[in-house]
Order: sequence, then structure tokens, then C-alpha cells
Amino acid sequence: MVQKHPLCPDRVRKVPKQFSWIDHRLVRDRHIDRCSHQAAALYLFLVTVADAQGLSYYSDRSLSQRLSMDENCLAAARQDLIRIELIAYCHPLYQVLALQDYSQPQPIASDPSVQFHSLGKIFKQLGRGAS
Repeated sequence: MVQKHPLCPDRVRKVPKQFSWIDHRLVRDRHIDRCSHQAAALYLFLVTVADAQGLSYYSDRSLSQRLSMDENCLAAARQDLIRIELIAYCHPLYQVLALQDYSQPQPIASDPSVQFHSLGKIFKQLGRGAS
């Protein structure tokens, strides 16, 4: 059996108060507005198949077939979700991340192999430091 560990342990998702695996803040805080249709489809699939920690390890081939996307489209959708910090990815493992609370400083992923970019947070923190 494959041992799975969260890629970003500080961002393990929890069932929100409104009792839905898809957090209402995805729409309310406009996270969904920042991604492509293909990325939204990939996110929905990953939320649906992920375990309680948000982890899943579907292959690119399986995801491409299930979502009717070629591999380039899938790669672009995955990068879109990484960019807006909805997922972390370290081949072949995906982690659906808890939505950020931007009112709190957040730690940056310590494993350099994890594609989890936080330039937005860095720029926000720099802006706060200057005021």
C-alpha cells in the first residue's frame, strides 16, 4: 500500500461549518473567478476523489481521459490551480489545499519539490512591512 503524506501539512482541509467539502469561500471570496474552466473542472474532480486530507494520486493519463483534456490542457489547468494556491502537486500526488485566510501570515512549503508558489503572499507581506 502506498503511504501518503500531505504535501502542505499546515493546509490540510477540514469540513467547513456549512458542511460541504467544497468551501463556500471558493465562490464568496472569488477564488473560482481566478481560474479557467478547465482548472475548475480539475479542481472539482480532485475535491471529489481526494481523501480526508485532500490527497489523491490520479495519473495524468487518467485525468486527461476522465476530464476530456489533452495533456497540455491538463498541465495548464494544474498550473492554474497551483498559481492560485488551491492545490499543491508533487508528481504523482495532488493535495487539495484549505483555502487561505489572508488575514493571517502563512508559512511557505518547505519541500522545494512541491509546486506551491506564494509570490502573492510575499508581495502582500512586503506591502504590509512598508506601511
